[in-house]
Amino acid sequence: MNRWAGASLRRRVTATSVAVVAVVVVVVAVVSDLLFAAQTRSEALTTLNGRALQAVQLADQGLSPDQIVRRVELGGGVAVVVRGPDGTVLAANRDAPGSAASARRSVTRRFADGDTITLTADPGLEGAAERRLRRVLLLVGGIAVVVAAGALLLTTRLALAPLDAMTSLARSIAGGRRGQRLAPQRRDTELGRAAAAFDEMLDALEGAEAHARASEASTRRFVADAAHELRTPLAGIAATAEAGTAPELDPEARERLATLLVRDARRAGRLVDDLLTLARYDAGLRPERRDVDLGELARVETDRDAVLHPEASAVLAVAAPVQVAVDPELIGQALTNLVTNARRHGGGTVTVTVDAVGGTARVAVRDEGPGVPAGERERVFGRMVRLDEARGGAGGVGVGAGGAGLGLAIAREAARAHGGDLACTAPDDGVPGAVFVLTLPVAAPDVGEGSS
Repeated sequence: MNRWAGASLRRRVTATSVAVVAVVVVVVAVVSDLLFAAQTRSEALTTLNGRALQAVQLADQGLSPDQIVRRVELGGGVAVVVRGPDGTVLAANRDAPGSAASARRSVTRRFADGDTITLTADPGLEGAAERRLRRVLLLVGGIAVVVAAGALLLTTRLALAPLDAMTSLARSIAGGRRGQRLAPQRRDTELGRAAAAFDEMLDALEGAEAHARASEASTRRFVADAAHELRTPLAGIAATAEAGTAPELDPEARERLATLLVRDARRAGRLVDDLLTLARYDAGLRPERRDVDLGELARVETDRDAVLHPEASAVLAVAAPVQVAVDPELIGQALTNLVTNARRHGGGTVTVTVDAVGGTARVAVRDEGPGVPAGERERVFGRMVRLDEARGGAGGVGVGAGGAGLGLAIAREAARAHGGDLACTAPDDGVPGAVFVLTLPVAAPDVGEGSS
């Protein structure tokens, strides 16, 4: 059983097919032999009955027993015996067989004068014909099985050629040669569907491999950038702490060093918080939603900005109350990042507009800075991305002065986690600047607090 299970598919298909052909040949031979024997016996009995009827007619014409035997005998294959009423043999062409087998091939008729005639077919002749037929069937059946085996070997090889092609292709791809496909011409057959599924699997695998490599490269760059960003505040903290241990420092210098130490620590803390936030989004963060007024969330952010920049606070314009089902903390952080980015890298007046178009709520944050080049409006959402030249050299697109370039990436992740998006466009009135549009689905009327 194990040897059979380990055999190749071609051998198993061929062996099974040959076995089926052999069984069919044997069944056909046996049935043919039985039908031939039955037909032979039937024809013999029909012939004997006809000759017996002829003998009765000849007896009625007054022929002698010897004459009747000579007229009705069929040659060497039939024994004819005429007996009298007392059983004595009156005429015969040979000794009458007496076996039970020959009795099944005998016909007896009585004459008008009381005599009887018995005609018996020689079973040996029938047996010889049957043996000849069996030899012919055996020879023809054997030849048929051999020819079928050869034909099956050839046709099986041709039929399973696509499987060999799959094997060769798989080995080629395993050897590093990507991009090859079977590309079957017909997909409505079993092997065609298998080849098409094989190609789809290769597409998925190679796509996953490319995505994994790109993700790995992106992760490496991200880790390297994050390490670089953390190095600066950590180095500042170490240097400031070391300088603060000098015994000759006056209180004013020590206070200044303490301020620098706190600033660098906060900068490192913000970077770590941003990295943890992105890690949460990458892990599949699910927002805890509840119904809120998007205009109120924007108002909280502009109020915070007014405290930080009382001389030129952000301007809020709310067209109408817009209810959204969001996590207020996550969307609030996204709005904070957008306003902070516009404040630090845009320049001029920052305008926050809240409105709704159809089933989509929008928050547009606009600045009056140099804007973002059209070719860079998607790249600004990358992690650790800065566009110093495009944004006037005032630091990168991100959070915090000289930020790490994570603020816009976090804002977009927050929008997409809620089924929305974040995009960068140019003002439609021709005035210089950049517009970041945050879109979110409008809350359904039956969405309650805490829904998700």
